[in-house]
Amino acid sequence: MKSQYRCLTIFLIILSLHADLSFAQQNVHHQSAQYEWPTDPLVKEKLEQWRDQKFGMIIHWGLYAVPGIIESWGLCSEDWIERDSTISYDDFKKWYWGLQREFNPVDFNPEQWAQAAKDAGMRYVVFTTKHHDGFSMFDTKQADFKITHGPFANHPRANVASHVFEAFRKQNFMIGAYFSKPDWHSEYYWWPKYATPNRNNNYDINKYQWRWNKYKEFTFNQIQELTTDYGKIDILWLDGGWVRPLETVNDEVRSWGAEIPAWSQDINMDRIATMARTNQPGLLIVDRTVHGPYENYQTPEQRIPERKLDQPWESCITLGNAWGHVPNDQFKSSTEIIHTLIEVTAKGGSLLLGVGPDAKGLFSTIQIERLREIGQWLKVNGEAIYNTRTIDNFQHERSFFTQSKDGKNLYAMRLLDANTKVPAAIEWNGNPPAKGSTMKILQTGEVVKWSLQGDKVKVTIPSSLRGKSLPAIAFSYNQ
Repeated sequence: MKSQYRCLTIFLIILSLHADLSFAQQNVHHQSAQYEWPTDPLVKEKLEQWRDQKFGMIIHWGLYAVPGIIESWGLCSEDWIERDSTISYDDFKKWYWGLQREFNPVDFNPEQWAQAAKDAGMRYVVFTTKHHDGFSMFDTKQADFKITHGPFANHPRANVASHVFEAFRKQNFMIGAYFSKPDWHSEYYWWPKYATPNRNNNYDINKYQWRWNKYKEFTFNQIQELTTDYGKIDILWLDGGWVRPLETVNDEVRSWGAEIPAWSQDINMDRIATMARTNQPGLLIVDRTVHGPYENYQTPEQRIPERKLDQPWESCITLGNAWGHVPNDQFKSSTEIIHTLIEVTAKGGSLLLGVGPDAKGLFSTIQIERLREIGQWLKVNGEAIYNTRTIDNFQHERSFFTQSKDGKNLYAMRLLDANTKVPAAIEWNGNPPAKGSTMKILQTGEVVKWSLQGDKVKVTIPSSLRGKSLPAIAFSYNQ
């Protein structure tokens, strides 16, 4: 057995170095044309508030941070999951569950996270209260598989979610609670009587309805805890879209490649939503990929839609290659993230950037530096991003366009390469300023000269900026 665990250790080292390749999550969520606008006035009001924020942070943090591997998915026995063939599946699961005895994040510092997010110019947060592995990052009364039942239990900040939410509230963020509908640790989802061949529950719900009812109550009670005991929550972000009524399974779900059971994994979202919105009036619910009244905005993952979309949506994209902490992860440049934010905003969405703390509970120096660099650009150019809406002609080549909510101001943003200097002039086609309109450059607030030749707008860049390196340059004017 000792030799097996030595092999497991070697496997984990290799995995931590190549997490983006070894366990890269497949079948990520794409954009659907199906969308149902909410009718509840409080939800509609909250949705419009959320659409103004544009930039948020999603934080994956749990047992998987200890060895630095992909979150949860190593437990799932599907053909895209690679594990060391010398380690039995049962031994791997025992090892993974046993990380509860090792997870002791004594340096946990949610204020560091919130400050880094604020410095980045972010306006909302989504924190993973429970991923598919079932380990709760809050003091649930429904199970002992939680952060408050282990070596961190006596720490004054053991109830992690409470302190994360409070730290971000103090920075005036909208608060989102990520919650996994599947729970692979629960005996009411993965019954130990049977093998666990894939991500789905592993018993016939039609035959064992009493067991599924136990799971529905378990899920209901945990969400009730989150929406009653943790202060104001703005977003309930529900992951695990295969847990859904059977009649809602469509080609989009089938494309994920996992087997579709012959029974319905229905957890009664009507009842959950009614309870959650009684506790949190106006709560946004994001029941990912289950299109209908409880998918208040859509969440394409690791991608940007090809075209402008009128329904509310956000692109969920990682700062590195992994959602959680992985040693030696390769982080995207601040320029790439700023370019992504500009494109997402111009197409009508928001950017939810994934940043994972390490096992001690801290962001790394490089993560903080990247976030600060993004914020430096947004601090002077954010007018073109926050509180904006789309226009029909949202892009010409490397220029993207937004407008203020009242339609009075138009914004043009030109993407610049990281290794090139600001040119003497910038041009784009379409969206011309109104005759006599004053145009200013947001980076410095200076008024700039512009001319119109047919459909082409030409802007002269002031000498104060020529030759400098900037990720993008933004202009404001009347159309």
